[in-house]
Amino acid sequence: MAGTNLLTLLDDITTLLDDIATMSKVATKKTAGVLGDDLALNAQQVTGVSADRELPVVWAVAKGSLLNKTILVPAALLISVWLPWLITPLLMVGGLFLCFEGAEKLVEKFLPHPKNDELSESENLDLVEYEKQKIKGAIRTDFILSAEIIVITLGTVAGASLLNQALVLSVIAVIMTIGVYGLVAGIVKLDDAGLYLLTQAQQTGNRFKEVLGKGLLAAAPRLMAFLAFAGTVAMFLVGGGILVHGISLLHHWQISVTEFALTNLGTLGEVLAPLLFDGVLGVLAGALVVLIHHTAVSLKAKKPAN
Repeated sequence: MAGTNLLTLLDDITTLLDDIATMSKVATKKTAGVLGDDLALNAQQVTGVSADRELPVVWAVAKGSLLNKTILVPAALLISVWLPWLITPLLMVGGLFLCFEGAEKLVEKFLPHPKNDELSESENLDLVEYEKQKIKGAIRTDFILSAEIIVITLGTVAGASLLNQALVLSVIAVIMTIGVYGLVAGIVKLDDAGLYLLTQAQQTGNRFKEVLGKGLLAAAPRLMAFLAFAGTVAMFLVGGGILVHGISLLHHWQISVTEFALTNLGTLGEVLAPLLFDGVLGVLAGALVVLIHHTAVSLKAKKPAN
């Protein structure tokens, strides 16, 4: 009897772990779109820090990220228990914010805008204070991105039991933190690795080390540029996708576009149509929010002070 109960317990645990693994896999796919931007933003945050302080800064931000998620995961679970109707509106807000962030990046890149004096102010700070400000800024950025990841994950597992929700949210929080900051640590040290290999090549005459070192030095800035590009594209795709799944009319339009693409282009059209629909919608939604935001800021600036 005891043996049977033990086997039943083990079977239940195995089933639970299988469910957690499946839901975590789905949630990881849903939140992967934020990952590219998270990587790019956090890698950029350590620029300007001395080479010997890059890893300590990354570690400090990683600890702040874990603290952010320690706050966000229980908050998400409380929302799931007491205010489950709030999940969809939060997802929509998160989707719009992603679109807004992506559109802001495009505006900053392609449209002229007045530069601020942050760089000149940072030059007047001592290195310790400058580093502290870098860490605080990175942790604030991480809080926003972590909130988006947690909300998207919560929306994915909204129908699961509270235990499963807690486990999946915890798994995603840990995986994302280790994955993002482990990769950031590697990315910011690519150039150092390249310089080390070049130094070794000069001392030993090893041609392979020389080629590899030059390749790493050339790859580091290109990798950063690619991550920034991929992160921006992902923002529009993920943000647009959230809006599509949250607004039934948009979802019906997407289905119609996909069916039309399938009829005229076959399987390729069926695969590409939803992505293009989500991306275009993300760009349009982001542009609209940016326009509203900039208009509000301009009106506030023109308003005479009392």
